[in-house]
Amino acid sequence: MFRLWAKVWKDNHMLRDMVVCNDNDMTRTHKIFAAVEEICMEFDLSKPIWLDATVEDFKKHDKTRFTQDNFIDTIDFDFLEIQVIEED
Repeated sequence: MFRLWAKVWKDNHMLRDMVVCNDNDMTRTHKIFAAVEEICMEFDLSKPIWLDATVEDFKKHDKTRFTQDNFIDTIDFDFLEIQVIEED
């Protein structure tokens, strides 16, 4: 089972969160992209752009933050944080 936890933060307060579970036979990268797409649909966000710093942070810590720099549209929160919480 693969689970990704997404949290929306503003002023050091978590506004929303959700966990995406995926037990399909996909690659890890495809599971992450599918989870981010599901999160964006649920939170009504445009898909974030994976900048080099975002990718490196995710590779090191299995966790990263998408700030205004990662979105084309204006966001009304400080950042969207994603974190892998379970992986087979």
